[in-house]
Amino acid sequence: MGSRAGIVVTGTEVLTGRVADRNSPWLAEELRRIGVDVAHVVVVGDRPDDLTAALGFLTGLGLDLVITSGGLGPTADDLTADVVARFQGRPSRLDPDLEAHIASIIERLSAGRGWHLDPAATAAGTRKQALVPDGATVIAPVGTAPGLVVPPANGTTGPPVVVLPGPPRELQGMWPAVVEAPLVGAALRGRTELRQRTIRLWGTPESELAATLRDHDDVLGGLEITTCLRDGELEIVTRFAPGAQPAYDALSQIVEEVYGQTLFSADGRTVDDIVADALRSTGQTIATAESCTGGLLAARLTDRPGASAYVLGGVTAYANSIKQGLLDVPEALLDQVGAVSAEVAEAMAAGIRARLGADIGVGITGVAGPDGGSAEKPVGLVHICVTGPDRSIARRIQLPGARADVRARAVVVAMHLIRNLLADEPPG
Repeated sequence: MGSRAGIVVTGTEVLTGRVADRNSPWLAEELRRIGVDVAHVVVVGDRPDDLTAALGFLTGLGLDLVITSGGLGPTADDLTADVVARFQGRPSRLDPDLEAHIASIIERLSAGRGWHLDPAATAAGTRKQALVPDGATVIAPVGTAPGLVVPPANGTTGPPVVVLPGPPRELQGMWPAVVEAPLVGAALRGRTELRQRTIRLWGTPESELAATLRDHDDVLGGLEITTCLRDGELEIVTRFAPGAQPAYDALSQIVEEVYGQTLFSADGRTVDDIVADALRSTGQTIATAESCTGGLLAARLTDRPGASAYVLGGVTAYANSIKQGLLDVPEALLDQVGAVSAEVAEAMAAGIRARLGADIGVGITGVAGPDGGSAEKPVGLVHICVTGPDRSIARRIQLPGARADVRARAVVVAMHLIRNLLADEPPG
């Protein structure tokens, strides 16, 4: 077995869901890149006893490394450095050079942002952040909080604990220095390569894939296969040591043979990657006309740098008057079939394509809820049309869930219809 690590995410705001945990997924992937598997992720609030218990649990597993994120600020609830120091049996002392460095950072930030800080409070907070456990390695701050690599007490065994700040920008900026720290390198001396590959299917039930995997279990030894069904996409993530590469090759071949019709990414690319790459390579442009999704498709298409090369723009046409005035949807059509209809979705796609001079136009109209539905057009009904120079693809879908779920899933379906059009495939 290679090197293994545990992660402790601290902060009551994370524990209660007010702030999403962005650090542990990022750390898990970075650790995998250097051959370290994550055994556990523990989330605790700003309570010293709970953090101590989490550290005790992880270090008791025989892990090679423990990483904490959060709790390094100047306020009273930022207790991680002190708790880790006590847990590792390493008394903390003020580092005058570090104190001066943090003070200079705060002074520079204050001048640039026009802050008016209380000198006594600022000095106390700075001293708190400059306390360093005996024998610890200091990781230079990206913000104001330094990181620490704290070894176990002399004469004891156990993993070093890496203490990092909570803001993702700061944590990520400090990570290269963590990897280079001698204490970390020594702890992870036994690491080996840990490969990870992703295959994506569109429209295949998870239960069907599970049966296929069971039927071929004899050739998939050494693979850790995880499947996740999300918004209609079935993601197959496989982790394995280099020696299991033949087993992974067999898995890839099985998936391609059995699910060739729904396999849309054998190399890990997302539908967003595939659509962007196809638009760039063909030189085609796209424009969106959205009603119930309120611009979410346009936001997704423009989420990556360089999208201006192929996204011309979009219209959020919520009111019928906007559908008529900006997209040239005929008033008679709206009166005849209503705004939520296949005909209006098609007219919206054609209208935005003509108005902006795009190669591809997308029209989306539906009932996102929770109100506004009827027996004929219930909540969750969405019509999507993607039209290009030579053909159009239309889809009527009935989506479950709350308003946000309907809107998000409709955008995913629209992305796949765009993919189908660009690849000259039938809709999945």
